[in-house]
Amino acid sequence: MTDSESSRRPGTRADGSHDDDSLAELGYKPELKRTLGNFHTFAAGISYISILTGTFQLFYFGIAHGGPAYWWSWPMVFVGQLMVALCFCELAARYPVAGSIYNWSKKLGGPHIGWLGGWMMLTATMVSLSAVALAYQVTLPQISSWFQFIGDGTGQSAAENAVVLGTILITFTTLVNAFGVKLMARINSAGVAIELIAAIVLIILLAAHVTRGPGVVVNTFGLGSGESLGYFGAFLTASLASAYVMYGFDTASSLGEESKDPGRNAPRAILRALVASFLIGGLILLFALLSVPDLHSKKLSVDGLQFVVLSTLGSTIGQIVLWCVVVAITVCELAVHTAGIRLAFAMARDNNLPAASLLAKVSPRFQTPVLPAVIIGLVAIGILLINVNQPQIFSVITSIAIIMIYLAYLAVTLPMLFQRLRGNWTPAKGKFSLGKFGMPVNVLAVLWGFGMSLNLAWPRAAVYNATGPQHWYLRWGAFLFIGVVAIGGFTYYWFVQRKRTGVLATHAAVTPDSSGPGDSSTPTP
Repeated sequence: MTDSESSRRPGTRADGSHDDDSLAELGYKPELKRTLGNFHTFAAGISYISILTGTFQLFYFGIAHGGPAYWWSWPMVFVGQLMVALCFCELAARYPVAGSIYNWSKKLGGPHIGWLGGWMMLTATMVSLSAVALAYQVTLPQISSWFQFIGDGTGQSAAENAVVLGTILITFTTLVNAFGVKLMARINSAGVAIELIAAIVLIILLAAHVTRGPGVVVNTFGLGSGESLGYFGAFLTASLASAYVMYGFDTASSLGEESKDPGRNAPRAILRALVASFLIGGLILLFALLSVPDLHSKKLSVDGLQFVVLSTLGSTIGQIVLWCVVVAITVCELAVHTAGIRLAFAMARDNNLPAASLLAKVSPRFQTPVLPAVIIGLVAIGILLINVNQPQIFSVITSIAIIMIYLAYLAVTLPMLFQRLRGNWTPAKGKFSLGKFGMPVNVLAVLWGFGMSLNLAWPRAAVYNATGPQHWYLRWGAFLFIGVVAIGGFTYYWFVQRKRTGVLATHAAVTPDSSGPGDSSTPTP
């Protein structure tokens, strides 16, 4: 092959290095079409984080449990997640691969840790798909009562209607993802553009209606008084509202096999998505507190930011903003679903899931794995249906989804720390590197992951048994559910799937010294 031919070869950059080198190192051949550019990868990360979805879905929770001072959990969560994101940037530069969390944990911690990390992330993605779908219920009925198909939108009827709206949304994202990455990327990029413009306009509009000074962010509403930890305990509970928003930035790398020059673009996309979400989201929350007409209105802790927008900006402008929120929720759901599909595909081509050959099959027509899109969508709908009789469905599903993702992130950052301590970790040459800051950043990422996971899983009645009779199994729901998923899943893997693990022949890279599939083993970092 001549140099000119090589430069025109898909996946080959102008400098002669090949985007598929990291795939070959992991034992895979390229199968997914590289069509995504810089903005597409950035859009994938920021749409998963989704500023408008997260802030509008759980602002009410933060205010109800922490008062206006809960705002400080926003920069706290950002700093913690930034440590994780920086570690991921080094990994994304070296291994920009589908199912990034799974492949990274496998590469750093070995096949067993890799499987557990991938399994936790895959389950968390399906739970997250259900959690994000519930955001329709928080917004659509406030645009029009027509969207409240069941009851009056309180108690049980809210949970039931949320399942109906959520099922419609999941069905849509399933169809879009099944028809290929190009359609998904177009819808996602358009939606992200709308979301970013709407978010900036919202900040300007709220800033124009400011009625109080920034000192409001130290107002605790007296919450936590009489409790053993005082306001600190209330603040930790309220921090769930911020922790829910700033995760999923790894999606930019999970689309690495479909992106152009992912080794350089994925780390940038990860950081840009996280920093943009922090700045824009933080300003929205701040100006909402400064501009809401009645800071002590009960609706603030029930209807949240939707109440702020409608009461501050009026019905017409307020509804336009809420429609933009609906767009943001939709593209967020699309990004979560897309990330889950890539993760299932990555695990399946390693023969690490049941019916792996079918799950790893790439449609020749749509050039995307279709079966994982359908199965993940059906499981997410099933999760909604199982929880339909729980009025506190919103906070319970949201909490469990976040915890599982934090644990999956730990399955990457903790083995990475061990590799650093052993002197085995080397960043990609000429690409993103933390240099001498690698070790302290990695330590902080691990400490943050452990601390926040424990905080989110703590058996608080306010989160896991907010209404109705108190039951111990609801209070300890996070530990029970995650324990069953982790222990049950790993038991299945150890006794059944572990014996079958290995890159499927149809997906394995061809080594230079042979005509057959390459070695499917996992080399030491």
